[in-house]
Amino acid sequence: MPTFSFTRTVPLPLDEAWRRLTDWPRHADAVPLTRISVLTPPPTGVGTRFVARSGVGPLAFDDVMAVTVWRPPADDRPGLCRLEKRGRVVLGWAEIEVAPGPGGRSRVVWREELRVRFAPRLLDGVLERTATVVFGRAVNRLLRRA
Repeated sequence: MPTFSFTRTVPLPLDEAWRRLTDWPRHADAVPLTRISVLTPPPTGVGTRFVARSGVGPLAFDDVMAVTVWRPPADDRPGLCRLEKRGRVVLGWAEIEVAPGPGGRSRVVWREELRVRFAPRLLDGVLERTATVVFGRAVNRLLRRA
């Protein structure tokens, strides 16, 4: 399974960076051709489930996720959210860490292990590079928009 990570440092307080990254419906605004449906009532916490439906028509697929770790940042302690991917097509996990950065900024680390069922391992490198670009751009958009 391809595993990738990237880091961003942004001029936002910890709680605001966390809010922007864990507002699941907003991810649809940042990921092309994607809709998000939250399946459980608010607030978000361990057990929250949601579906990202990506694609068009018969080429669409569901990325079903569940929050398994929910530790928002407090004071100057980092926050951590872990998502388990439980769909028929997309498997793996993602972690979003929001920690204090230099000069009162926030440091965001996104880690993800991603597997697409039925995709041959030969495509792992392409999948890893593509996912890093797509998710990196999405995180940039989420952190820029209020």
